[in-house]
Amino acid sequence: MSLTIAVVVGSLRRESFNRRLAEALTRHPAAAGHSFTFPDIGALPLYNQDDDAKQPDAVQQLKRQIRAADAVIFVTPEYNRSIPGVLKNAIDYASRPSGDSAWAGKPAAIIGTSPGAIGTAAAQQHLRNVLVAVAMPTLGQPEAFLQWKDDMIGADGKLAGKTELFAGKWLEAFLAFVQRHRA
Repeated sequence: MSLTIAVVVGSLRRESFNRRLAEALTRHPAAAGHSFTFPDIGALPLYNQDDDAKQPDAVQQLKRQIRAADAVIFVTPEYNRSIPGVLKNAIDYASRPSGDSAWAGKPAAIIGTSPGAIGTAAAQQHLRNVLVAVAMPTLGQPEAFLQWKDDMIGADGKLAGKTELFAGKWLEAFLAFVQRHRA
């Protein structure tokens, strides 16, 4: 069964390692037959509860994209051992106002890469805590903390070597997780 998956990248940097990882994941053979959207979280203003009654257009667009998706993959860098502010801002906005969360019930998974030896382990743990609060069932195993290496994505934009094998197994586990939650 074909799925629509929103891929939320927690980095705005033009040459972001995590953006490159996210795009490479969508090119993996396990992704064949599924469609992927990349919501623009950089266009969101900072969350302000005063906006809950009339959310800005960028927020409404984000919520439409999340609601239209069958599942969400969060691809996050690690900033100061946590998630980037832009990612937390997107989660906050799309979960508001109370009772109108676009995230609730959407199966999710977290992956990320960083040049550090532990990849994005600390950021992912913080993000898991946030996803519990917005009622997103989240893939627990396998976890995917990738140390960025320049050769993990080939010139063709596809995952390479051991990363291709590992990320493929991770993606297959996530797709099976989503199917279980859809049943």
